Amino acid sequence: MEKKLNLDLNVIQRGREAARKIAKQVQDDIILPNTTVTVERTVLRLLGVDGVDHQDVPLANVVVDQVHRGGELDKGIAYWVGNAMAAKKMTAQEVAEAAAREELHLLDIPTVSYDQIKQVIEVEAKRWTDFIFEQRQERVNMQKALGVGRTPMVYVIVATGNIYEDVIQAQAAAKQGADIVAVIRTTAQSLLDYVPYGATTEGFGGTYATQENFRIMRKALDETGQEIGRYIHLCNYCSGLCMPEIAAMGAIERLDVMLNDAMYGILFRDINMTRTFVDQHFSRMINSAAGIIINTGEDNYLTTADAVEEAHTVLASQLINEQMALNSNLPEEQMGLGHAFEINPDLEDGFLYEIAQAQMAREIFPKAPLKYMPPTKYMTGNIFKGHLMDALFNLTGVLTNQHIQLLGMLTEAIHTPFLQDRALSIENAKYIFNNARHLSEEITFKQDGIIQRRAQEVLNNAVNMLEEVAELGLVEAIETGMFAAIKRPVNGGKGLEGVVAKADTYYNPFYSLLKGGVE
Repeated sequence: MEKKLNLDLNVIQRGREAARKIAKQVQDDIILPNTTVTVERTVLRLLGVDGVDHQDVPLANVVVDQVHRGGELDKGIAYWVGNAMAAKKMTAQEVAEAAAREELHLLDIPTVSYDQIKQVIEVEAKRWTDFIFEQRQERVNMQKALGVGRTPMVYVIVATGNIYEDVIQAQAAAKQGADIVAVIRTTAQSLLDYVPYGATTEGFGGTYATQENFRIMRKALDETGQEIGRYIHLCNYCSGLCMPEIAAMGAIERLDVMLNDAMYGILFRDINMTRTFVDQHFSRMINSAAGIIINTGEDNYLTTADAVEEAHTVLASQLINEQMALNSNLPEEQMGLGHAFEINPDLEDGFLYEIAQAQMAREIFPKAPLKYMPPTKYMTGNIFKGHLMDALFNLTGVLTNQHIQLLGMLTEAIHTPFLQDRALSIENAKYIFNNARHLSEEITFKQDGIIQRRAQEVLNNAVNMLEEVAELGLVEAIETGMFAAIKRPVNGGKGLEGVVAKADTYYNPFYSLLKGGVE
């Protein structure tokens, strides 16, 4: 890719070294010594445990809670369920169902040897990881057969609250030209410490993320893809208190894109720091194995802080997200690092600053399928101006070779988009992408001009910030409000009670098995 910003490669390397130091410290001090109730529930789901008890409590919660209350989760749920499977000659599903009926108390069963436990667990664990690898290959096969949309890929949202209505809108969007459909999650699901079960028809501002909803939408988009001759990507959210569980569900049901950020839950949902760091690590291992592209949430920084003054925090977070993803075995080609078009439209030359930011991200992360977010902060309800702002956003996207373009809506800040709003947004993007398809190849930027100077300034500020964070430590940096001007204490936040220090004998077979599907 042509380098147009004259960025100092040594400065970029300094930034990556600082981010690598930050990520390693979090990995060594927080992630590796701990597990969480969510990670352990995910282990059960990856062993085939599914369903709910008579009170609609997920079986994964029932089993993990039983062991957690007994103070023995530090060995890992695979140890206790494997012990029950070996001792009682039962499957993981049968163990979970018996525990839900209170016929089985896992901590009361006499223990067998570790070898016996591992023998029964690893047969089931391998069966399910193999299935995830098969789903990944199925995606590859379908994409080869049907083809995929050109970049920037057109990404739109559906958010009716009713999965069956979402299907109608998603299929319409695909026929109108969408390449990626994201089912927006119902408000505050990220704060539920369980995953709802089954198909859902009621949600506020979105639809519940459940495995059955994933299955319904995947089937619908596959049918539409066959009809129109183009593979349609499905996106949802593996964030919040159930981050790795939803990643597992998405892997099983062949989702293609997942929103997944290392720090979003800490900063914007007040979820405990340790809980988030541990959960994001395991969720990214699952996404990596499943071939799922993650989308990080740096665009959110610019909704709480000024997009000109705080632009460097976006790049700093992207570099941290990159290194944490690498620690989870996630390749660059699956890192949909986020950024946004959020500068005040009244600012003189703001469009040039937007180009500088977007081109900078493209040059620093050349292999990443970057996700570019539309203007929202300064949308006023003036639909005509909003449509123009979205047009400039689309022009920047094709000019700077973005990979995933979340389309803005002219009715942003008014209501959840109607079918006709989405159709107009797709029409806007397709018109600009087609007419400016090779514009980037025709344009260079003035030496030491506004665009180059702006990008270099943001890069320098980001690297200075990262080196300060590396010296201070990420925990302390978050506690003092260095990211998004939001302060979060290390021992505060939702979900802290679900963090468990691992025992020396901790057992989780998926930490090694999930790596098997990655070349």
